Amino acid sequence: MQDLPGKQRVSIAGARASEPAFVSLKLRQWIICGVAALGFAFDLYEIVILPLVVRPVLIALGSLKPGSPEFNLWVGLMFYVPLACGGVFGLLGGYLTDLLGRRRVLVWSILLYAFSACATAYAATLPQFLIFRCTTIIGVCVEYVAGVAWVAELFSNPKQREFALGYTQAAFGLGGLMATGAYYVAVTYAERFPAIRMGHEAWRYALLSGLIPAIPLILMRPFLAESTVWQKKKSQGTLKRPSVAEIFRPALRKTTLVSTMLVACSYALASGVILHMPRMVPGLTEVRNMLPRQIEQTVSSVQVFQELGTIAGRLVFALLVVRIATQRTLLRIFLVPGLAVFAWVYFFAATHSLALLKLGIFLAGLFLNGAFSLWGNYLPRMYPTHLRGTGESFALNIGGRLLGASAALVTTQLANVMPGGGTAARLAYSAGTVAVLAYSMSLIGSFWLHEPEHAELPD
Repeated sequence: MQDLPGKQRVSIAGARASEPAFVSLKLRQWIICGVAALGFAFDLYEIVILPLVVRPVLIALGSLKPGSPEFNLWVGLMFYVPLACGGVFGLLGGYLTDLLGRRRVLVWSILLYAFSACATAYAATLPQFLIFRCTTIIGVCVEYVAGVAWVAELFSNPKQREFALGYTQAAFGLGGLMATGAYYVAVTYAERFPAIRMGHEAWRYALLSGLIPAIPLILMRPFLAESTVWQKKKSQGTLKRPSVAEIFRPALRKTTLVSTMLVACSYALASGVILHMPRMVPGLTEVRNMLPRQIEQTVSSVQVFQELGTIAGRLVFALLVVRIATQRTLLRIFLVPGLAVFAWVYFFAATHSLALLKLGIFLAGLFLNGAFSLWGNYLPRMYPTHLRGTGESFALNIGGRLLGASAALVTTQLANVMPGGGTAARLAYSAGTVAVLAYSMSLIGSFWLHEPEHAELPD
């Protein structure tokens, strides 16, 4: 608590002393948390599936040679352009979340990315593939903001709210595991499935599985209730109209600018570093001489360790968030060891040993996603009801997807000029360089992170 001024410590302590006790979740709350968790899981599902399939997609649709400048350019475009589009439209989605309600925006965004993922599986050219990836990620970006705001407003007890946000976000890791499993099944059994566009390419079946979340959503739609906090203000006529300009007024300006910069660093680590791992695995000595199917299966096995790290990081955060009061301390718990782990993974493990890479990518996933979870808990506490979706969306979509995700292009272009023994090694060193820069900026920015004044959500 040493980072907080005296009045702020008293305010938080008083709030905790008077906060309501834990109560059992009602059916409505269970359903909403379940739908949000489903959405969060398939958010990461759609993100993780791209680095697994991008290599065979570029070979099949573009006849590009892995490691060539043109190949690296298209990888960067595939990683960044959809996220940039998601950032722009995601900001609009955050505004609509405050204007139209959490439930409506979340449901339609999940349907958008589910059916867009299905369309991607039938793409015949690289531009078609890129367009459908853009609409997929737009749905992902909008869904996350709506889901976080919806869950945050379910609970009057601050600790219960933190638990709910922490554990529903842990579903991200399940999405990564499902994507990895879907790709492994597709690679292993593609010939047994019905043909898509006159062929049995494994990447098409992996992408087609993104349609899955639409099925339970359609069944559960009649049981979903709007956020009572938002609905009450709406019905009473006290809900102010959201405004992007308002999050830059003096009271919120520092929060908006600092959180946007820190979220951008988190996304730089995800898009510019960890998502490139599947293209490093084929360059390892133990993997280089395997058959093509064995190589893809090995890539999937390494990805499993990354997703286990994702789950571990989200769960560790959920355990710590109700025990550590200051957000700066909580963030640094993941940043300081994360810097050391990422440097070791990409400057050494990724070029020397499959076993070391599996261990390293597990730890990297843990520390990266522990910090990622913080934003889902922190941002709703910093903005009032009529700005909650807008404020979250600006940091996550403009900071994260539009600015931070541009590191994907930086990494792929830097790999063209990075010294190293081969294509995979140059990519690893490039990713390591981006990681060190992003972590260094995050640690510096953490000193300016504004602490919430109260445990309760702002009205």
